[in-house]
Amino acid sequence: MTEEEVVAGTYCGRCGRELTDGGHEDCRRALALEPPRYCADCRRRMVVQVHPMGWTARCSVHGVLEPASEDLR
Repeated sequence: MTEEEVVAGTYCGRCGRELTDGGHEDCRRALALEPPRYCADCRRRMVVQVHPMGWTARCSVHGVLEPASEDLR
């Protein structure tokens, strides 16, 4: 999953603010290295689990979000 896909919803996956607020360049850079903390669709805080092979993030409404295989290093 690319960083654009992670923040492609209404809300920022890192800070949880609306994307229309602007000023999310730092968030985009951070999301290239770390999993999202907020659901981009509903702004709920997600349950994030980081493990040696990557990460998973679960929204109570929208389910599990995982990185695309090309993001795993």
